[in-house]
Amino acid sequence: MSLEIVPDSSHSVSTGAGVPDESYEVDVPYVPDPELVAAVEKFDDRFLDRELSWLKFNQRVLELAEDDRLPLLERTRFLAIFTSNLDEFFMVRVAGLKRRIAAGLAVRAASGLMPRDVLEQIWTTARELSERQSSLFRDVIQPALAEHDIELVRWDDLDAEEQKSCKKLFKNRIFPVLTPLAVDPAHPFPYISGLSLNLAVLIRNPQSGKEHFARVKVPPIFDRFVPLGASGASGRGARFVPLEDVIGTHLKRLFPGMEVLEAHTFRVTRNEDLEVEEDDAENLLAALEKELLRRRFGPPVRLEVEESISTGVLELLKEELGVSESEVFRLPGPLDLRGLHSIADLSHEVLKFPAFVPTTHTRLAEVESASPVDVFKAARRHDVLLHHPYDSFSTSVQRFIEQAAADPHVLAIKQTLYRTSGDSPIIDALIDAAEAGKQVLVIVEIKARFDEQANIRWARKLEQAGCHVVYGLVGLKTHCKLAMVVRDEPEGIRRYTHIGTGNYNSKTARTYEDLGLITTDESIGEDVAHLFNNLSGWSRKPSYGHLLVAPDSVRTGLIDQIHREIAHHEAGRPSGIRLKANSVVDEAVIDALYLASQEGVKVELLVRGICALRPGVPGLSDNITVRSVLGRFLEHSRVFWFENGGDPHAWLGSADMMHRNLDRRVEVLVRLPDPESVAAIGDLLDLAFASTTSAWELGSSGDWVRNDGDTHLQETLIERQKRRRTTS
Repeated sequence: MSLEIVPDSSHSVSTGAGVPDESYEVDVPYVPDPELVAAVEKFDDRFLDRELSWLKFNQRVLELAEDDRLPLLERTRFLAIFTSNLDEFFMVRVAGLKRRIAAGLAVRAASGLMPRDVLEQIWTTARELSERQSSLFRDVIQPALAEHDIELVRWDDLDAEEQKSCKKLFKNRIFPVLTPLAVDPAHPFPYISGLSLNLAVLIRNPQSGKEHFARVKVPPIFDRFVPLGASGASGRGARFVPLEDVIGTHLKRLFPGMEVLEAHTFRVTRNEDLEVEEDDAENLLAALEKELLRRRFGPPVRLEVEESISTGVLELLKEELGVSESEVFRLPGPLDLRGLHSIADLSHEVLKFPAFVPTTHTRLAEVESASPVDVFKAARRHDVLLHHPYDSFSTSVQRFIEQAAADPHVLAIKQTLYRTSGDSPIIDALIDAAEAGKQVLVIVEIKARFDEQANIRWARKLEQAGCHVVYGLVGLKTHCKLAMVVRDEPEGIRRYTHIGTGNYNSKTARTYEDLGLITTDESIGEDVAHLFNNLSGWSRKPSYGHLLVAPDSVRTGLIDQIHREIAHHEAGRPSGIRLKANSVVDEAVIDALYLASQEGVKVELLVRGICALRPGVPGLSDNITVRSVLGRFLEHSRVFWFENGGDPHAWLGSADMMHRNLDRRVEVLVRLPDPESVAAIGDLLDLAFASTTSAWELGSSGDWVRNDGDTHLQETLIERQKRRRTTS
């Protein structure tokens, strides 16, 4: 990937409406010298593999479950999160690798590895991590829970009264739901749905002596771990048994007159990524619905079995499912530890993080008033920089949309929706606004992975209420987080804009760390208005004064900023780059950061997940450090900070440094126009990169090592928020 990207002067933005940019200007746009470019590109192994880096991320999640300094039920939840993460990785990333290999598209990755080589390393690493997770659950978490009277037991551990209770439960509730499926010449091998838990049953006809195979699906409508006794819900003196144990013990009820010889739990992961040919689809909604039906029948990419499974049954499963030996994961039971979420939800508060309640942002909190603040009045006084979940989503962004829907002076609301909660108050507010006669435009991204069906449902509901619903642009996912309210005021029409890093989802806003800006800046509002017109109509504005918009200008705009930092450093002015993102993979951006490092600019990256950049390589990235923070909240915000000769610039938005974000999505970054907001971001990054802050640090080999920092970023921010609440 070449570094020869000439900066676009349109990215030199003003600090606000009518206020000239007083930052240092570079007389001549910085263009890297070809010799400097060659000095970067000579490092053939300068990129870490993105898939293997993701596995390292999930390893860090597992290390949280291993951390005995964390509350026990939180460690239990991290085990469940590890399982969910790995499931999605196989459904999407591993499935994609297999698809490319099968199609003969074996192109060498930026890391230098061929897809087949990557796949082999994935099998090895993922299997090691899965076995490590199982051992942690069995040898550490399960005994520790038992010490607190939360017992996860198997059938043979139940006393007579508990077995009697489970027998009654099976007879009255479970048995009527089960459907055993036999395999014989008249009954082909049944379809095994992805991520379902199943029992592979071997039975024998006592008269003929002939053996048969049958499959019994464990119904997902029941609790994964069955509570025993009345105390189960409280988490004190609670005992639980896996649902498959209850079913497996009563298989004779399903196969009367037959001998049950064996029963083994297994689970299949399938390719569940969607491939919609948008250019050929007359109706994107109909095409996506058709593809969703096909998702259920994606080819298998992983087979998990209990380690006690017999060779004969395993060989039959492998043959019928078409999986290779490398795709088989033999693990101690129970399988599918996603069900541990229900255990982590037990009301055993001493085993959890201390309760946390978000508070209303100080600029949105009326002093000595019980009534909600007027968000419009507050935004007219000052920009509002929100930091969720520390700042309440419901009393800021949600209230912004709800007040707009109810305000008779509001003429129009325009909003993007990528993922939203099932009982979304924002959806309800948009419907109320449309029914009240306001112009409501909603850009619903119906291709949001694994939320497609929910978004189709919301889109139809919004359309029925009279909203103008658009499904985004052909070939691009609309991933930006934008809301704009147009209000008729005595001074004229005013635009109120919200630009964020996270989804308009009231549920995830309580656990995802995100940033957002509510502003009345006229120039930003005008840019956002043009962008909404681009998304809903045929217009195509390639550049904006105060926004960077992918796929047109995010990559080039950020590289422009990086080059300017190099120029500032060469001129002896203050310089420095700080990026916070979920993933850093894009080779052009990484190469620009390498060049900055070679030229002496200090670069600090805070990356939650994947990082393909190698820090600390002599002669290449000596001035680059990379760290990762994981905790009770999912670090999700994207921030781009440039020292800019002593007049810092800060951008926030929806874009990660990945090809899909920069090339195949509509993403937005906004330059913060308010110096106080820029300073607040600077303080946040100071804390995140402080040597005393606990974090994982990335080495040049691709391994992450946890440092000795004793300051916890998220807990410190919680304490700061508590102090603000006390003093306000």
